[in-house]
Amino acid sequence: MDWYDRYLAAGGADRSANPAPGNKRGGLANVVEKALGSIAKSGTSPIVDVLGPGERVRRKGLVFAATPASDFVCGTLQLAAGMNLQVFTTGRGTPYGLAMAPVVKVSSSRALSDRWHDLIDLDAGRIATGEATTAEVGWELFRLILEAAGGRKQAAADRLGLRNDLVLFNPGPVT
Repeated sequence: MDWYDRYLAAGGADRSANPAPGNKRGGLANVVEKALGSIAKSGTSPIVDVLGPGERVRRKGLVFAATPASDFVCGTLQLAAGMNLQVFTTGRGTPYGLAMAPVVKVSSSRALSDRWHDLIDLDAGRIATGEATTAEVGWELFRLILEAAGGRKQAAADRLGLRNDLVLFNPGPVT
């Protein structure tokens, strides 16, 4: 963390840059809450390996890719690691997609899914409203992953032609 704090300070930033302003407007108070959400979304499988930015996957199972939080840098580095489909959970509706892999967009709230109906592939906000259980939405997501990976269903980002540039470098510090 000492190295990271020096890295941020050299770029005129500190840890308060993460979560991003949009995440904060969405209700996240700090990066710890954001990280806990990521952990909760990863399920109950044990983590079998941890990768540095751009390292290739070495083991089967749940692999943690330690990448910056920036959507665009993170996606690029996950592609470099060998990702062939990304499940992108969003609370704000980032218009994001990759040309090299389908991006299945999952909303965290019904309001977001309604507002971005053409961009969201799965509304997980139904769990919070009681319209569906975690298990039901989990199985729905699993089937959607299989359909998108098998080419039987096109993710919304692909239908809309959202193809963000690959970003390996950001001139400012990436949190």
